[in-house]
Amino acid sequence: MPFNHEIADAIEAFKPEVMSFHFGLPQEDLLKRVRSWGCKVISSATTVAEAEYLAERGVDGIIVQGIEAGGHRGMFLSDDVNTQVELETLLKQIASRVDVALIAAGGIGDGHGVKAAMENGACAVQIGSAYLLCDEANTSSLHKAAIEHAAKTQGHTALTNIFSGRPARGIVNRAMTELGAMNPHAPAFPYATNLMTQLRKESEAIGMSDFSPLWCGANITACRKISAGEMTLALMESVPHDNNYE
Repeated sequence: MPFNHEIADAIEAFKPEVMSFHFGLPQEDLLKRVRSWGCKVISSATTVAEAEYLAERGVDGIIVQGIEAGGHRGMFLSDDVNTQVELETLLKQIASRVDVALIAAGGIGDGHGVKAAMENGACAVQIGSAYLLCDEANTSSLHKAAIEHAAKTQGHTALTNIFSGRPARGIVNRAMTELGAMNPHAPAFPYATNLMTQLRKESEAIGMSDFSPLWCGANITACRKISAGEMTLALMESVPHDNNYE
């Protein structure tokens, strides 16, 4: 659901210190309202052009989303997936063009990944997929099983638009293989979700994830079956000690 005044009404009483947006920024009057709360604003960029767009509008931070990242791409200036590049390249490009705090996202699962991101211009990292198997995660049992199976069998992820109508990265399954991961006939967002949900429900009811969106980043083996706290501590401890990134 797009951010609107109704949602802002529900949030305003909490006066959040930070708000993060995906798929660009809300309209100017809404953005002004959010800033009136004293709120820091960050948003995702998947290209240099998107980063420059966000910087020109005064965001406090940019989440640099490399193509390795799981889930939906934050693309908002173009729907051409050929514009999407890996995190290392994107970080370097954006760091050289904008003077805004950069948060790296995509394929980071250990301290060496954190260090590399910092060396390429990030001041922080955002890690998502690595936590999908953690005890506290709401990841479904079918989704967890698919991640574990992919990790053991060298399965892989790919960008797909068939589950929602927007490009997103997930574990390759039957639907992606038979329909084509990026299908030009997929209904526009969010209508593809409505159609795929019918197949998904029937499939999941018999214990199959053939038609489920199994969102996950490219670094599948970074996912671990431990608590989120243990994962976070492990990530901190794995950061090489020849720097100040901790």
